[in-house]
Amino acid sequence: MRVLGINAVFHDPAAALVVDGEVVAAAEEERFSRRKHGKRPVPFAAWELPEGAAAWCLEEAGITAADLDVVAYSYDPTLVDHSRGGTDPEWERLRSTYASRAPLFLRSALPGLDPEVVCFVPHHVAHAASAGLAAPFGDCAVLTVDGRGERTSMLAGEYRDGRLTVHAEQELPHSLGLLYEELTEYLGFRRSSDEYKVMALSSYAKPRFRADFAELVRVRPGGFEIDDIDWRNWAPPREPGGEVLDEHAELAASVQTRLEEVLVELTAWLRQHTGKNRLALAGGVALNCVANTRMASESGFDEVWVQPAAGDAGTALGAALQVGAERGDPPVPMPGADLGRGFDTEHLRAVLRSAAVDFERPADVAEEAAAALARDETVGWFEGRAEFGPRALGHRSLLAHPGHAHNVERLNEVKGREQFRPVAPMVSAERAAEIFSGGPLPSPYMLFVHDVREHWRERVPAVVHVDGTARIQTVDRGDEPVLARLLDAFESRTGLPLVVNTSFNTAGGPMVDSPVDALECFGAFPIDVLVLGPFLVRRGRQRS
Repeated sequence: MRVLGINAVFHDPAAALVVDGEVVAAAEEERFSRRKHGKRPVPFAAWELPEGAAAWCLEEAGITAADLDVVAYSYDPTLVDHSRGGTDPEWERLRSTYASRAPLFLRSALPGLDPEVVCFVPHHVAHAASAGLAAPFGDCAVLTVDGRGERTSMLAGEYRDGRLTVHAEQELPHSLGLLYEELTEYLGFRRSSDEYKVMALSSYAKPRFRADFAELVRVRPGGFEIDDIDWRNWAPPREPGGEVLDEHAELAASVQTRLEEVLVELTAWLRQHTGKNRLALAGGVALNCVANTRMASESGFDEVWVQPAAGDAGTALGAALQVGAERGDPPVPMPGADLGRGFDTEHLRAVLRSAAVDFERPADVAEEAAAALARDETVGWFEGRAEFGPRALGHRSLLAHPGHAHNVERLNEVKGREQFRPVAPMVSAERAAEIFSGGPLPSPYMLFVHDVREHWRERVPAVVHVDGTARIQTVDRGDEPVLARLLDAFESRTGLPLVVNTSFNTAGGPMVDSPVDALECFGAFPIDVLVLGPFLVRRGRQRS
């Protein structure tokens, strides 16, 4: 069965294609439109579809829209309660109307599509399937937490033999995701976009207001309650780009701490309720790697897996997997996050020639890149298929030397980011435990934090956050042989078995996706070396 999943209604529009239960392709629309998050997260943008991503998914499989058996849309407008808090009373009916007409919009976007094959999948069921059916294990408990779906903000349940049983849902208006979004906006960042900045900021202060939020955000079995919150009680509002005050960091720390506590209690309840030893997580809140680490260590589960595209983009994949499983296709665990576009060697060569830049094809591009990194040069790394989800995992990455503290400021300046933002380490899976502790290993998707062992902190200061932690990515040499060679070659030159890895993009823009994107970013910003597949371009070498 050929099932195309579509996410469009809120933000991060995306498409995913599942054939006979196996994930063939998945991509976010932002990689094609070059608009961060694909569109604004407002009700009157609900009609915008991931047209570029969907068309590419079909092209990748060599099929047309007429060949599709099902199109699974990750939102069911019939479930919306327009009288319920947590929705937008002025615009919610418009959003629901747009969603209900998705079959007709999709027919226009995908010529040849029969609108009768479009079906609606509840938003949190799609989140749950993106975790429970894509995880590298079978039966498991599943928890999804985000801002909101149709009328809920959380689902807790379990998958058994590919079938979902829901044990608890949290009705709106109570929402941990909306709580964090509101704080993000109050602190001068963009909601539904910059929540990770609040998480980073929270490490710079103590949770001075924790007791207040323990009263305002209360846990109950299988759910929680949140009172109305007036943020002015703890800190003045921050204008975008304004000064970050101590009170802002303390407020971030307090809400972050309470979020972690609530999630630990919820997952502990789910562990006891289901008796399962494995937990799969999804929903935008599951991108909070600090909270994920606490759930992994304190909830009682033996194994915790987080969907690498845990946000709304992942619901495109989940909707497709869910419908396929319901109609008889046993789901196959996703093979990795590299589910997006890839380009063959001849295409890369043609783009480089068209760009009129000098390039070379070294015997081993990983060795050349490692030599550049050892000289403290920055390397734009473009290799293989693009990642699905918000993390750069060695396919569309910006790399640097971890042994020089100035590389944090340097990379943040290159990318136009706030200086309190950390950068992450990429390390081989077999060496990770020597350097990092306190979090699950391996950690291939950069979705947990780990303590940097004391005797390593001075050796790799660029990847050590202010609280002594790092959000690591482990590299399995069987899955990522080129990255593994890069790490080996860098260690042979420096004695350090890891490199800095951050996303290959600049502030306000999505990660590069095509070789043209990579060349444009490389040409516009002070990056020393660009690797495009087997080819290498050095700064300042352009043909006349």
